[in-house]
Amino acid sequence: MAYVVITGANRGIGYELAKQLSESGETVVAVVRSASEALNDLDIEVITDVDVCDDDLSALSEAMGNRPVKLLINNAGLLNRTTLESLDVQSIRQQFEVNTLGPLKITHCLLDNLSAGSKVAHITSRMGSVADNGSGSHYGYRMSKAAMNMATKSMALDLAQREIAVCALHPGYVRTRMTGNAGYINADEAATGLIQRIKELNLSNSGRFWHQNGEELPW
Repeated sequence: MAYVVITGANRGIGYELAKQLSESGETVVAVVRSASEALNDLDIEVITDVDVCDDDLSALSEAMGNRPVKLLINNAGLLNRTTLESLDVQSIRQQFEVNTLGPLKITHCLLDNLSAGSKVAHITSRMGSVADNGSGSHYGYRMSKAAMNMATKSMALDLAQREIAVCALHPGYVRTRMTGNAGYINADEAATGLIQRIKELNLSNSGRFWHQNGEELPW
């Protein structure tokens, strides 16, 4: 049996990914700081008290043991709106901890659980695209997601020799608590598209950046 591990699965897109993948027959492990009632109702394994900001992730490593992971989805993320006029350096630093270092540390923690044929998907944002930035602002979120995108590319190259495919995925402008329930689509629709993109991920297209609708995005 191989597992699907999803961080930040207690609500929003992460919850919908866990729900849809478990309903499709996958054995899902949700990794969260604390579980929501909705997540507990999914009747899947939930590993709590895992904060991607922590440097010590041994609790996650011990909980997973030597179980094989076929798919790791680094979904946990943080959006704080920061402008140049109201610069909040601590807020920017926190977004780097969650959005950039978090996925890197989680993947490192579970590296021995991944093997040939495994996939790693980073839920990022087109707001981290330098070429696509036409509105500015959101310094912490844009910068941390751009750095995450760079990590995705490096990881795809580094893991190719292990035959592990890696991608960066933009879910769209989704109505979640993170966006203040503003957006164009709901979390379930975003999750459906993300899952399809993950299905299409392989070693030949590893290291790319896609919108959940299938559009390839510029770095």
